[in-house]
Amino acid sequence: MAPSDALVILCTAPNSDVGARLARGLVEAELAACVNLIAGVRSFYRWKGKVEDESEVQLVVKTRASRFDEVRAWVEENHPYDTPEILALPVSGGSDAYLAWVGEQVPG
Repeated sequence: MAPSDALVILCTAPNSDVGARLARGLVEAELAACVNLIAGVRSFYRWKGKVEDESEVQLVVKTRASRFDEVRAWVEENHPYDTPEILALPVSGGSDAYLAWVGEQVPG
């Protein structure tokens, strides 16, 4: 798989249990090859006119660029937030072996 065919998606979740449920669900649905769950994230953001300071976990989702719309829809349907973070970052390079593995795990 070419680097341009890969995508990294960032998503936060309120805690490790929710993050793990989302991560496992994305992999089981073959929408992601791998999801890293990073604990200890502290997020500052404005929501409904108020600045919030919350503990969250960060999900780093590796998938195919062609599956972005499906990943986004799945996260929106399964995430507890009204407006979940869903940010897609293009991949400009990477290990040929890893990119091939991503391509094998996420059907095109």
